[in-house]
Order: sequence, then C-alpha cells, then structure tokens
Amino acid sequence: MPRMRLLTFNVAHARGTLPVHQSLRSAVKIRSNLLKIATLIKKVRADLVAVQEIDENSRWNGSYNHLTFLSEHCGLPFTAIGLTNERGGRYPLNYGNGVLSRWPIMHAEATTFGRRALGDKGFLFIETEVAAGRRLPLINLHLHHASRKQRLGQAALLMKFMTERAAARGAHWVAPPILCGDFNNPAHQPDATAMLLGFCEQSNNYTLLPKTGRTFPAALPALSLDFVFVPQECRVVHAEVVRCYLSDHRPVLVEFDLD
Repeated sequence: MPRMRLLTFNVAHARGTLPVHQSLRSAVKIRSNLLKIATLIKKVRADLVAVQEIDENSRWNGSYNHLTFLSEHCGLPFTAIGLTNERGGRYPLNYGNGVLSRWPIMHAEATTFGRRALGDKGFLFIETEVAAGRRLPLINLHLHHASRKQRLGQAALLMKFMTERAAARGAHWVAPPILCGDFNNPAHQPDATAMLLGFCEQSNNYTLLPKTGRTFPAALPALSLDFVFVPQECRVVHAEVVRCYLSDHRPVLVEFDLD
C-alpha cells in the first residue's frame, strides 16, 4: 500500500484569517485565498483532504462550488460534499464538510446534527478505494463551537452512526474509520473530543494527533481544536500542525502507512 498523507482543515468559507464575515470579503479575495489553499494542498502533497466550512453555492462568497474549485487547482480529482446548511431562494447559502481524494470515493453519507437553515454542524462519512477492493473509511466532523451540551449530544449521535456502519459495511474496510475535523474543544477537557476518543479506543488502539501544536486562532494559536484519530492499522510516520495564515484555523497533516 502507498504511504498516505491526510490533511484536515477548517477553511472558514475561504475568508482568510481576518475576523470579518465572509460576506464582507470581495470575490477577488475569496478566489485568491482558495488558490492559496489549493497551493498548500499541493505543497504538503496531500492524498486526502477533509475540509470544514466549505461552500457549494453561497451568495455571500461567489455562488460557486468551492470544493470543485479546489479539486481543479490542487490535482485531487475525486470529491464528496456533505451540506449541513441548505438555503435556496434569492440569497442561497449552502455549505458544510467536504473531502478531496486522490482515489475514487465509492460511498458518501452526510449527517446534519440539527434542522436549522443556517449554522448547523454535522459530519461526512466516505469510503475511498485505495486499492482494488480495499476501502478506507473516513469521517470528517465539525462540532458545535459554543455549547458543550450540544457537542456531547452530537458526539453521541456520531458514536451510534459509527457502530451501525461498522456492522453494516465493516467487511469492506481495510481499517476502522479515520476520524478528523474541527472538534471545537481541546482533548484534555471532559468534553466531546475525550468522549469520542474513549469510544474509539473501546474497539481499536486509536492515536489522537497532533501530539503537540495548537490550531486556533491561526495568527497566534492558543487552543488545539482540530484533530485526527488514527486507528492502529494506519502506522503513523509523521504528524504536524501546518503553519499557514489562510483561515482562522491551522490545518493538521498526518502521514501514515496502511497495513
């Protein structure tokens, strides 16, 4: 099996690091930042990229598919998007979580945690065929930013989903799911990250990455909010928080060999 490189990145609607709403950024600035994100993906030689806060068709930043744009400019041809916010009409807002892959995405499912038209979080589950008949499952997650109670409830829903999918689809997997994304809480607190890690460790020897480094805010990182949970079948070679100033989060890169 080839060595793989996974990047998880909350791209914040491509608005950049400034604490301003994306609707206040020009179309030129949004496009320029997307191109820089695509350049970063190529620079770190990522094979799988999990992005949060990616727009499919939103009036506030150009009304085009940002995931497709990244795919066209970073060289990863296969994509899947899971919308957690969908609003049509004269001012469409459609965004959520996305995955870019070097290998075919054979299956994708999106789950939204709530029913609001705007502001909901959720996760995207995909299976990518890394070799003939060998599927690697991945879950791209974005949890609530403010409410611990909501995060714990969201984590419980995810745990139920993971149990059901392992029973229904696990025979096709080369490993249990990699879990990554913006968890919006540090791993050392009694919160959703620790809850999910404990759940994963009940069935597999998962590793939480990065071990060091902070991801938020990007300009002067003070918190670790973005993680990758790697099962033991993925032998980690390298992990790091990537220093860049393209979002309010910094991305996490993990390199691993798959048994």
